[in-house]
Amino acid sequence: MQFGIFTVGDVTPDPTTGRTPTEHERIKAMVRIALKAEEVGLDVFATGEHHNPPFVPSSPTTMLGYIAARTKRLILSTSTTLITTNDPVKIAEDFAMLQHLADGRVDLMLGRGNTPPVYPWFGQDIRQGIPLAVENYALLHELWRKDVVDWEGRFRTPLRGFTATPRPLDGVPPFVWHGSIRSPQIAEQAAYYGDGFFHNNIFWPPEHTKRMVELYRERFAHYGHGEPHQAIVGLGGQVFMRKNSQDAVREFRPYFDHAPVYGGGPSLEEFSAQTPLTVGSPQQVIDRTLSFREYAGDYQRQLFLMDHAGLPLKTVLEQLDMLGEIVPVLRKEFAALRAPGVPDAPTHESLLAAKRASEGGREA
Repeated sequence: MQFGIFTVGDVTPDPTTGRTPTEHERIKAMVRIALKAEEVGLDVFATGEHHNPPFVPSSPTTMLGYIAARTKRLILSTSTTLITTNDPVKIAEDFAMLQHLADGRVDLMLGRGNTPPVYPWFGQDIRQGIPLAVENYALLHELWRKDVVDWEGRFRTPLRGFTATPRPLDGVPPFVWHGSIRSPQIAEQAAYYGDGFFHNNIFWPPEHTKRMVELYRERFAHYGHGEPHQAIVGLGGQVFMRKNSQDAVREFRPYFDHAPVYGGGPSLEEFSAQTPLTVGSPQQVIDRTLSFREYAGDYQRQLFLMDHAGLPLKTVLEQLDMLGEIVPVLRKEFAALRAPGVPDAPTHESLLAAKRASEGGREA
């Protein structure tokens, strides 16, 4: 099982000091956080994609390429690449280039995003969000698997005899997660291709997450990719830890109360009871995270949001130190609970081995 962090890259005032970091400071902080993630033994760093204030990660592959040059083991991903407003040709080429630079330590999460104005900025209609996601990924999937592509669809100019360059490393495209919090059509899309499904359940009760993951698992089996328990599932989460749970609640409360995404809504206690947000001691985080398996089944990737709502960099790095201490416990406990036959999270190495085994079987 893979553990890591994802960032949305928000530039938010610290409610305890009133200070807002500059864009430059926030971008540099995200790099520091990624390097810290590798240092403490995490597996994955993922960045969102946004094109509007107060967010800064408008060019994920630029950031991930820079981080790739400064890390050796960390898997670099997105936590969302906008499949609706990006050109599939550009996605195919950008991520293949990143894959070569990072020696295969790359995958990506595709999604529609949650900022409606982005669509017209990139010449698209939000009312076509689902059809765009379906068609654009069909093209991306083909671009990575065919050396010469002829294509005609509704949303872009046709392609005739087109080759995306560079080709994927070792002939193995980056693994794709389809991220969704509310759209069954995206769970269906992930199942159809046998790709991963990432449910970023940070705003949702367990019942909703359970329904979405079960739908994906059932359809994964329907399309002949394996049994439901063999589907590839990832989950999001949010944590804030201190050795003493009361200290964690006291310190995090002003950040929660003033956060752009949930400030002024439910109380911290209500939100923590209704969603996976866990504010407390390391043991409470361990217990709560292990409980995700009760409604999502055995899954392959757990990403935590830790650097949002104006939390200062020093605090985020402290949180990562604590996460690094509990992840070995989570690995051991999840492994002990894991049912037979559940696959590992895909990596470039495992996908390459599967490709070679398939080619060897055909030759035989």
